[in-house]
Amino acid sequence: MRFRRKLLVLLLAATSPAALAQVLAPPLAFDVAAIHQDTNSADDHHHIYNDPNQSHFRAINVSLKELLQFAYDMPKSQILGGPRWFDSATFDIDAKADASVDKQLHALLPDQARHQKQLMVQTLLADRFQLTVHQETRQLPVYFLVVAKGGPKFKASEANGTSIDTGRSRIHVQGSDNTIALLARELAQSLGRVVLDNTGIDGRYDLRLRWTPDDGPPPMLNGAPDPDAPPEIFAAIQEQLGLKLESTKGPVSVIVVDHAAMPSVN
Repeated sequence: MRFRRKLLVLLLAATSPAALAQVLAPPLAFDVAAIHQDTNSADDHHHIYNDPNQSHFRAINVSLKELLQFAYDMPKSQILGGPRWFDSATFDIDAKADASVDKQLHALLPDQARHQKQLMVQTLLADRFQLTVHQETRQLPVYFLVVAKGGPKFKASEANGTSIDTGRSRIHVQGSDNTIALLARELAQSLGRVVLDNTGIDGRYDLRLRWTPDDGPPPMLNGAPDPDAPPEIFAAIQEQLGLKLESTKGPVSVIVVDHAAMPSVN
């Protein structure tokens, strides 16, 4: 016990005052949060409005599974379990904290502030949805994203920041310092299976991908099938980006939902 106390003293002594204050400070939390089940959204879009340096957090027409995806920074394909309504029932959330929380978030670096907001949402979900989860590693089917024969077919991006535009049959990613890994993450959302970046390509790129979904009608042009419609997603990845997906199995870090309930009354 004496050794542990001495080690703690040494660790605290080696920590800067600012970092020490952050470690010892109580966790940030929302003061008020209105949560309602969404039953009449004007569109089928799902929106999360979040500025990491502000305490305000809003979600419109978002499922609990999508909220977990944000709060734990985990793709939906790596979130397992949950009740029957976990990915079908959607909610509107408007959560706020007082000015002192905004001040603390403004004092943090962007990544630190983003992490703090995620922790605040985790606490909110545990409180209002009675959510409990645990993390584990499982052997699951995965795709390796690799370079296809002929090499990559995309160009470097000079765009500032990161831009992501996704839809049922498109992905456009640009600006990230690790753009290929971000593409793999978005592909996992579309394919429902973990996609691991195995290209060995780092850097900032402009990646545009369009495909024709297998589970829908073919694109039409003047009443006839569009001859210029993009191919299905696997062929599109190879033709448009010079990459390909290889199916295999591997260890995957997942979040497992132990319990969740419909949100408590405001």
